[in-house]
Amino acid sequence: MDIILASASIRRAELLKKITSNFEIMVSDFEESDISFSGDCGDYVITLAKGKAMDICSSVKKPAAIIGCDTIVYFKGKVLGKPKDSTEAFEMLSALSDNIHEVYTGIAIINTETQEISTEYVCTEVKFSKLSEKEIKSYIETGEPFDKAGAYGIQGAASLFVEELKGCYYSVVGLPVNKLYFMLREMGVNL
Repeated sequence: MDIILASASIRRAELLKKITSNFEIMVSDFEESDISFSGDCGDYVITLAKGKAMDICSSVKKPAAIIGCDTIVYFKGKVLGKPKDSTEAFEMLSALSDNIHEVYTGIAIINTETQEISTEYVCTEVKFSKLSEKEIKSYIETGEPFDKAGAYGIQGAASLFVEELKGCYYSVVGLPVNKLYFMLREMGVNL
């Protein structure tokens, strides 16, 4: 059975290579903004991940396991998506400074032969150190925050901001490798 990653994320592709090098990428056109947040982060990321996987399902004409993923940053009752500009990135990073937030990553796997759908999510707590205005502005100038939920990438320059982590590092990057590995095995995918 082929493995298809329904994501344009370079980071997710790199992490999937830790499990298998035998996969292809099909970018989903699923419109995330069509899904409203109801207050349940786990349900929300699973719904988004499932939407991405289902979006490409009709295009796949062979036996495959389609993997959809989505990651959000949740802080004080709000979902922090990708910042639209420097001002929003600064506001997000300032809010996360010296605080604990949660990162949720949802996974949905669709078996195209059986139409079985397996879904899970992982929640990780991340504690940021107290950041100065200068540190935040310097980080924003790297351009790194703009394609990342919560305006930071833990695997990049923002690694300096992370004081403590409780949960799965790879989930914060965007793909909980351990969780995905066991989900694929349970679905009967030979890795």
